[in-house]
Amino acid sequence: MEVLCMIEVGRVCVKTMGREAGKKCVVVDIIDENFVLITGPKSLSGVKRRRANVKHVEPTPYKLEIPRGASDDEVIKAIEKAKLRELFETPLKPERRIVT
Repeated sequence: MEVLCMIEVGRVCVKTMGREAGKKCVVVDIIDENFVLITGPKSLSGVKRRRANVKHVEPTPYKLEIPRGASDDEVIKAIEKAKLRELFETPLKPERRIVT
């Protein structure tokens, strides 16, 4: 329940599951208590605009000033205004876990 308190419109997050794991995204809208609408935008970080489970995103301390349901262009402008472009262009390397 603590993670949901950090999830808000404009919050920069890191995808933790799926093919986009390690890439940054922005919460554009909150669908319900389990799902949020996120975008990379795809042209910047490679994350497509889609619905994501809140358990599959990790919030960061960064927050953008965007309206609810903002377009990808509005998100890009907010990222550039906050000077976070480099953060989005470099994905995190997932940890290699050796299972024995």
